Amino acid sequence: MSISRIDGRACDELRPVSFAMDYLSHPLASLLISCGKTRVLTAATFEDKIPQWMKNQKVPGGWITCEYGMLPSATGERFKREAAAGKQGGRTVEIQRLIGRSLRMAADLTKLGERTVYLDCDVIDADGGTRCASITGAALALAAGCKRMYPATENPFKELVAAVSVGIIDGHPMLDLCYDEDSRAEVDMNVIMTESGKLVEVQGTAEGEPFSRAQLNELLDLAEVGLKQIFVRQREILEQI
Repeated sequence: MSISRIDGRACDELRPVSFAMDYLSHPLASLLISCGKTRVLTAATFEDKIPQWMKNQKVPGGWITCEYGMLPSATGERFKREAAAGKQGGRTVEIQRLIGRSLRMAADLTKLGERTVYLDCDVIDADGGTRCASITGAALALAAGCKRMYPATENPFKELVAAVSVGIIDGHPMLDLCYDEDSRAEVDMNVIMTESGKLVEVQGTAEGEPFSRAQLNELLDLAEVGLKQIFVRQREILEQI
């Protein structure tokens, strides 16, 4: 893949990915994930209580949920805080539900005990792929928190989860889209996968012409190439904890 991109990457090349662990003082686990110019602060907080609906339905175990947001200055043009508007926007609700259900795949909820894990994802710089960075960072925060909270033999964390975007631009499949690429992509897709290679969720949309099954397979293969690299980096960080 020799096509040059806006930032000089190859079509199958990730943006630089890094994790700054324990970025905050108070949560059991926190980190700043950077994917190119996109930066998301993620934290995992464990509370010894479960939602009322779990009590009412006598559901065993615990729960994992997410809150997602963007700072007003995270994008090129400042926008009003959702709190000032009095409600969350539809995009915010959709993304935090996506993160929550993706991360519930990463743990055995019955082994959490009567505990709720709150995953907070706050975007401080946005240059495309904020939901993917949030999932990838939150998964590592959850893994680190579980490792610290539970004995090794009782750890409810099952496996790492990560997400990456892929798309078709000017007819070429590309990995890990920045904002400029995402805004003009003919096909835009987010792929969420477990470390063992199983798909958690695929969100794909044709912005112009419909795409073929062959193109879908090509994009999934391209996403897997990038995700395998991300899993290596997540695993390296987790083993140091």
